[in-house]
Amino acid sequence: MSTKEVMLILDGNSLMNRAFYALPLLTNNEGLHTNAIYGFTNMLLKMKEELTPNYVVCTFDRSAPTFRHNEYEDYKAGRKKMPPELREQFPVVKDLLSKLAIDIFEIDGFEADDLIGTLSKVAEEHDIETYIVTGDKDALQLASDKTKVVLTKKGITEKEIYDGNRMIEEMGVTPTQFIDVKGLMGDPSDNIPGVPGVGEKTAFKLIKEYGSIENVLENIDNISGKKVKENLFENREQAIFSKRLATIMRDVPVDIDLESIKSKDNYDEEGVRRLFIDLQFKSLLDRMPKSNESIEKEEKLKVDYIVVDNVNKLKDLCQSINEEIFITFKNVNENVFSKSLIENIYLNNKDNNYLINLRSILEEDDKTSIECLKKIFENEEIKKVCHDVKVPYTILYKMGIDLKSVIFDTKIAAYLVDSSRGDYELNTLIREYLKIVINNDEEDMITETSLLKDLYNELNLQIKNLNMEKLYYEVELPLTKVLASMEIEGFRVDKEALTHIGDKFSIEIEKIQKEIYNLADEEFNVNSPKQLGKILFEKLDLPVIKKTKTGYSTNAEVLAELEDKHPIIEKVIYYRQLAKLYSTYVEGLKNVIDEDGRIHSSFNQTVTTTGRLSSTEPNLQNIPIKYEMGKEIRKVFVPNDDGCVILSGDYSQIELRVLAHIAGDESMIDAFKHHTDIHTKTASEVFKVPLDQVTSVMRSNAKAVNFGIVYGIGDFSLAKDLHISRKEAKEYIDTYFERYPNVKKYMDDTIEKAKKDMYVTTILNRRRFIPEILNSKKMVKAFGERLAMNSPIQGSAADIIKMAMVNVYNELENRELKSTLILQVHDELILNVYKDELNEVRSLLKESMENIIKLNVPLEVDIDEGENWYEAK
Repeated sequence: MSTKEVMLILDGNSLMNRAFYALPLLTNNEGLHTNAIYGFTNMLLKMKEELTPNYVVCTFDRSAPTFRHNEYEDYKAGRKKMPPELREQFPVVKDLLSKLAIDIFEIDGFEADDLIGTLSKVAEEHDIETYIVTGDKDALQLASDKTKVVLTKKGITEKEIYDGNRMIEEMGVTPTQFIDVKGLMGDPSDNIPGVPGVGEKTAFKLIKEYGSIENVLENIDNISGKKVKENLFENREQAIFSKRLATIMRDVPVDIDLESIKSKDNYDEEGVRRLFIDLQFKSLLDRMPKSNESIEKEEKLKVDYIVVDNVNKLKDLCQSINEEIFITFKNVNENVFSKSLIENIYLNNKDNNYLINLRSILEEDDKTSIECLKKIFENEEIKKVCHDVKVPYTILYKMGIDLKSVIFDTKIAAYLVDSSRGDYELNTLIREYLKIVINNDEEDMITETSLLKDLYNELNLQIKNLNMEKLYYEVELPLTKVLASMEIEGFRVDKEALTHIGDKFSIEIEKIQKEIYNLADEEFNVNSPKQLGKILFEKLDLPVIKKTKTGYSTNAEVLAELEDKHPIIEKVIYYRQLAKLYSTYVEGLKNVIDEDGRIHSSFNQTVTTTGRLSSTEPNLQNIPIKYEMGKEIRKVFVPNDDGCVILSGDYSQIELRVLAHIAGDESMIDAFKHHTDIHTKTASEVFKVPLDQVTSVMRSNAKAVNFGIVYGIGDFSLAKDLHISRKEAKEYIDTYFERYPNVKKYMDDTIEKAKKDMYVTTILNRRRFIPEILNSKKMVKAFGERLAMNSPIQGSAADIIKMAMVNVYNELENRELKSTLILQVHDELILNVYKDELNEVRSLLKESMENIIKLNVPLEVDIDEGENWYEAK
């Protein structure tokens, strides 16, 4: 890099605009859109890291008319208005620049380009190397040996740097001649007229040959092409005027004091960090340079602590603790049957901090150590506050310790406050809620634990303010122990049956593959999108739906659109489903069976925005059962012990019942109260026939309408699902709403409330934020409206199944039964039940699930049993 001083000039409007359209819409907890701010800041930090500039300035356009508007009324006419989602981000980015001590230049009557031109000219006069960062090619006219134009491409992820020489090499014109090119060809984005009929190719050719617009106009007679000649002659004045409009002014009357805009070492670091935390820019926090003041502040944050690394020290600790404690567990392996234990326990009690080196203590005397730990963790008088308590529940169980009296879990509380976050790590939550930034070394883990009390107080207050106390204390917090017990118990897999099913899959996959080859009239790699694309769109000449950079798209969406066009499509869809099932659940299950012959799936409480649980390693909630081969997978899941059966309790049409309750629709409520089949009733209403004349096809279509309505389906999607015309689909939906008017009212009211609040709630006051509902893009807004309609229903169903899980678990514990809850999938609970307890557990399960909450409609549960999961369905 040059030893000259360096100036970095940012084109604020251009970079914000680029970032906004390049990145997906992001929002923070307050619903503020942040994607443009994030992209802009990322680019700024990247350029600062690369250039280490002596000067950094940013220019912005003002809303007032410029001298160009005064000269040409139609200048920039027809430009789309700035979306409100982008407009709201400008004040924030200006605030950020101010906190970073970066000077902002904006002035009425002139564009940001003119300020950039003026700043770069001043820099050149002082022999300062200048970099202009923009997405606008207009700035290329400013390129020179001292001024580089950094053009952002592909949104903001790539950039090209131009100086005067590169302009000549690549374009064949000088930066100044680039103005003449634009004067001839015009610019639709700025509504600069140029010369009609002269495009980019012709403009470059003419300027390369004649050097300027003025020379072109003097040599009209020598130019080939009758029409071009005529256009140039008739639009001579317009060409000169267009050149003037396209010329960036380099002498804007603005005071530029180089000394005052020099980069400052001291900026508002705390303000920037707080702003990044508010904006949820975790990844950018670590890229901020630390000042001496900041380093000193971090030193003050480090807390004193006592290391407990032998049995005698542990005994002393056990004797001293007798009230509320705050604990975190680090360096753990969450797999309950792994050999790895907790490395360390960090504990805060009465402002004292302890690091319990568990490994060394257990190696010294595991029996005495565990007895000591039991005195702390099993003592119900000692209240515990944890972060992510499911992990210690599970791991301590391995050591024979039953963790009791957990009164708060900060991870679960943070999830309830905002279920849309991607990160609930303790470090992140301390940053966000306490505005304290901590690193991740050993001592900082102690610091985190020392701050757990403050985080607990803050989140507890939020839970109260949001009226979520019942949801938190009666459902989500006790559920952590239920999930831990399910993970510990696991679900036994019959390895022999798994091998047998694997063989069946292999035969079926081979059979389908041959059928695909026959329909294609050749063999090819069905797994290759490229080869499949050639077969479908070139050989079979099916309509091309979508193209990618590498060729034809053959994704699931495309195949769904082509399903009725050729029989090969159905076969390919089935083949893909089988192949996925085989790799994920036949081969996949083999890899996760533990030494006890069971799989111990992890149940995640803080992943979905709806409140639904998810499971991983393996995901047992996502086994596709559309095809019989998918259902076959369930045959390998068998009772955990001899003398046991699998018992299933499945809520019947829970989401429709919740809809009836929330909407208060009398007709729907009446159907459920009288145990009328809701799909038959809907078919009768929609197709206007008596109940006894409803055909199976009518019922099937009505079922699609019922569940479609729950998800805010429109006539286009319904028509596609049922293979009917949009007109018919619209009639179905209109008739549905006529027959169930309160459902329509609920949906309209919910959308309006969501627009006002930007969130919706469930029957237990679970919140889901929906910033999409105020989006200016029609498709995104429509998606937000569908979320608003569906989230209270789906979320309430999640509330109910979770309440049922806690109730069933407690009943089994209270009655001291051996039977256990082992799995939850959607609206279904799966239990491993001892045959001598079967009648009692069957009754307990049905009663617990059906009476867990009082709705305007009865909850109904189907109970089934079997020698494996398949039979229990």
